[in-house]
Amino acid sequence: MTAPQFPLPHASTDLTGQVAFVTGASSGLGHRFARTLAAAGADVVVAARRTDRLEDLAALIRADGGRCAPVALDMTDADAIVAAVDAAEAAFGTVTILLNNAGIPDAQRAHRMSVDLVDRVLDTNLRGPYLLSCEVARRLIAAELPGRMVNISSMGAFDYDGMGAALYSITKAAINRMTEALAMEWSRNHINVNGIAPGAFASEMMEGMMSRIGDFTPKLPRKRLGDPAQLDSTLLYLCAPASEFVTGTVIKVDDGQQRR
Repeated sequence: MTAPQFPLPHASTDLTGQVAFVTGASSGLGHRFARTLAAAGADVVVAARRTDRLEDLAALIRADGGRCAPVALDMTDADAIVAAVDAAEAAFGTVTILLNNAGIPDAQRAHRMSVDLVDRVLDTNLRGPYLLSCEVARRLIAAELPGRMVNISSMGAFDYDGMGAALYSITKAAINRMTEALAMEWSRNHINVNGIAPGAFASEMMEGMMSRIGDFTPKLPRKRLGDPAQLDSTLLYLCAPASEFVTGTVIKVDDGQQRR
């Protein structure tokens, strides 16, 4: 019997030599994701609108021995998306890991939303990630390089209680389908596209939600919010060699909070 092609256990999460681009990195989950990828060896480009916060994040990553470049990015601006990828390449080379994390809530009932808010939610949560994914894929294909893309969805894509944020739920369901469709389109190019659907995790967005509706954690099965650190292993798995055969999958990470 010949030796296996992949030594056991095939579980490497070493990202040395990879260039990761993280959107929505100025706070919340994106802030943690950027530091996690840097700690695993990737050169990290952090992107968001609030550039002052990005500078602080870059300083933290550099203090820990990593390499990080902050890039201003408004996900609703198609030209800014191209410019941000240009800036990432100028800093570290071709982006090989894309983390589509940026997103905004609507926090309103559907029939009360202004057209402007509808457009901002759709552009930030769906159109922007789609355009950015295509831009990164275009360059990976031209360079004949493999890549990893991880789209941050939400358990709200699977379960909506009718209490507001319908459009957010719709956009996250669309992100799941985008994950599946682009995985199929780019599999021949060795670009893996997967997603993570978090449940209720401590974040800036969650703080805003709880300020509006109150503390709902006593109603959860384990009566707690998730800590962003509890997403590290899933994120690294999907970005690293360990998941080379996995594409088109959305992993639910919700502590059993939503099961209908």
